[in-house]
Amino acid sequence: MEVLERFLHYVSFDTQSSDTSSTAPSTKKQLVLAQELVKEMNNLGLANVRLSRKGIVYATLPSNVKTHSPVIGLIAHMDTAMEMSGKDVKPRLIKSYDGKKIILNKSLGIVLDPTSFPSLLTNIGEDLIVTDGTTLLGGDDKAGIAIILTTVEFLLKNPEVKHGKIQIAITPDEEVGRGVENFDVKGFAADYAYTVDGGQADVINFENFNAASAVVTVNGVSIHPGYAKDKMVNAILVAYEFNELLPPKLRPSLTENYEGFNHLLGIQGNIEKTVMHYIIRNHDLEKLEQQKASFFEAANLINTRYGPKTLIVELKDGYRNMGPLISKEPTVLNRAFKSYENLGIKVTAHPIRGGTDGAVLAYRGLLTPNLGTGAYNGHGKFEYVSVNQMKQMVKIVTDIVTVK
Repeated sequence: MEVLERFLHYVSFDTQSSDTSSTAPSTKKQLVLAQELVKEMNNLGLANVRLSRKGIVYATLPSNVKTHSPVIGLIAHMDTAMEMSGKDVKPRLIKSYDGKKIILNKSLGIVLDPTSFPSLLTNIGEDLIVTDGTTLLGGDDKAGIAIILTTVEFLLKNPEVKHGKIQIAITPDEEVGRGVENFDVKGFAADYAYTVDGGQADVINFENFNAASAVVTVNGVSIHPGYAKDKMVNAILVAYEFNELLPPKLRPSLTENYEGFNHLLGIQGNIEKTVMHYIIRNHDLEKLEQQKASFFEAANLINTRYGPKTLIVELKDGYRNMGPLISKEPTVLNRAFKSYENLGIKVTAHPIRGGTDGAVLAYRGLLTPNLGTGAYNGHGKFEYVSVNQMKQMVKIVTDIVTVK
């Protein structure tokens, strides 16, 4: 099966995860694709194919060499983001993209325009898969799954290509930050691994944000508005007041590259009680701590104005930047860079302005930088995937695992 055929099959499954669920995986519908992947892996002839109770699919491609070589892991995730539905995806193939606007949905007036998305201009001449403007596509990260399993199929059909033992894992719930919380690192037993979950094919990621999250609760005082003078405390307005006290330059729309941000994900409530959810990100751990401190500083100001416990901040730390760990043990990174060189592809390393399963795995002892997939504009209706780059990634991943 070609990588395109695989990808189109996978995006037909609705695998959206949920951050309000306490189960693992967070949604049962992820298990439908997981079971399909188990069936496919068994049909390919992989060993030790299994679906864990927590929804992780594992498999092994045994070594075909007698000499010792490192055990390499390949990891992707099956879930799609919460921001937009992944149900009833209607992918469309654009052959040899010409650099012009792509009408995704004429009746709704939804257009994928290179003026707004200049990355399209780097894809001229490539075959692109786009949405119909009503759902996301699922390239994040079903493109990664397609690349890994197409690579594995190639190796199985071409035993003259020598490789060591390859461990494969497809995880659920990456998009809600729980992708590898139940990952069996010891049982996986890889010397190092790669997540295939990035953007353009000629980029490697080994630096990511340090992460924290905040729940901000505002306790107001509700009273009839006709008699509210000096009595009412409108929790909704206090919430907005709190948000304005945070550093304005740290909003996501104003940051790039290594700059951190505070992102207000949602606000729900009424006059009596309002709750805000934030994510807090920075590549620099010291700067992240400063951002966290700014939440408490703003809370103190609010509570001075309106009374103790009017506003309560609850902070929780998340994943950490894997860059410092990988920099100390560069073998995993050098192996990937060498494969790009072998194929004559100029590769660059870019920091991830987000998280990755690899960051969590790195701090659990499995160094796992991130490789591209050819997917762009994830988490929304303007998502698209380059078929050419998926095919290129199959070659790159094949070279990475090949014993020279």
